[in-house]
Amino acid sequence: MRMLVLGAGLQGSACAYDLLQNPDVEEVRLADRDAAPLPAFLSRYASDPRLVRVALDAKDSAAIAAAMTGVTAAMCALPYYFNLEMTRLAIDAGVHFCDLGGNTQIVLQQKALDSAARAKGITVIPDCGLAPGMVNILAQLGISRCDKVSRVKIFVGGLPQQPEGPLKYQIVYSLEGVLDYYTTLSWVLRDGRRAQVKALSERESVRFAEPVGELEAFHTAGGLSTLAMRYEGQIPTMEYKTLRYPGHAHIMEAIRDLGLLDLEPIDVKGVKVSPRDVAIAAMGPHLKKPAGRDLVAMRVTVEGTKSGTPVTHTFELIDHHDEAHGISAMERTTGFSLAITGQLQAEGAIKPGGVHTPDECVPGERYIAELAKRGIVIHDTTSRVH
Repeated sequence: MRMLVLGAGLQGSACAYDLLQNPDVEEVRLADRDAAPLPAFLSRYASDPRLVRVALDAKDSAAIAAAMTGVTAAMCALPYYFNLEMTRLAIDAGVHFCDLGGNTQIVLQQKALDSAARAKGITVIPDCGLAPGMVNILAQLGISRCDKVSRVKIFVGGLPQQPEGPLKYQIVYSLEGVLDYYTTLSWVLRDGRRAQVKALSERESVRFAEPVGELEAFHTAGGLSTLAMRYEGQIPTMEYKTLRYPGHAHIMEAIRDLGLLDLEPIDVKGVKVSPRDVAIAAMGPHLKKPAGRDLVAMRVTVEGTKSGTPVTHTFELIDHHDEAHGISAMERTTGFSLAITGQLQAEGAIKPGGVHTPDECVPGERYIAELAKRGIVIHDTTSRVH
């Protein structure tokens, strides 16, 4: 298998690292505009002939098409707004494609290319990170184990192991992406119908085993992907919430409601500036913790009935920064998830042809097993009321 990774940032590098652990992968093309130094965990493969660095601009369609020549699958870790064009190019090249997604409107545009992907006999899978991605696969697995489902609740968050500062947070991926989720309406299912709720709203306490302890959960956009659309009219309640340490949402809500996250430029002493750009520039340095260690906390619960008996399926994960290899928990759960999906596509373990979200096509049990091979352990429990 020859694989292409688009984007050599945190998640793209983690994806490339995971691919290189598979002896059946003959080549990993890691493409990015800048030939920046590789992170330490990947730089040890700099002399490995299987790792081929490719310099290209994501806006150069001809260069992307050339990079896709001869590969089995392409994994996209570029910003979400590139995903639609990368999908088109992958279909033209006849190459399996998956991406980290995060924007449901773009996913719907990708799904409109289903017939073109089928004609080429390739699969396109958007939203293949942690959330959306992992959590959707687990939710679908729980749904498939029930005869009837009454409620699906998804909680996930990337957090510092040692919280500090007023927000008790450190940047574990793009701050721009975080603020986008904090300012966009979130889709949920209420009484079986799709509805939108405000980000940072309906806060609730969620407790994990120590030392993580008590966290707060609140609505953010994107995590459900198309699940709410798929199950409208079938499942009464479905929602996705982000996890943070208590107090985070209240502060961010105040910052947002004061207009400091607005995108529309305002006049500041004769200069037009975007409040959000200023917020990112001001907050970013305080939230970057190069020596900080992160963790990912996740819980997916599916409540329903099986053979007339009430049942609850729970999938839970606490993953920590990998000290031995220097790979963050967010890179492991997001970048590795992308790599697993691409490898399942390449080996034919996913139904061929068309555009599908992960919950529609990724085999849940196999996916959990692949995560376990990487030390990412999903605790899968079932409780029944007799």
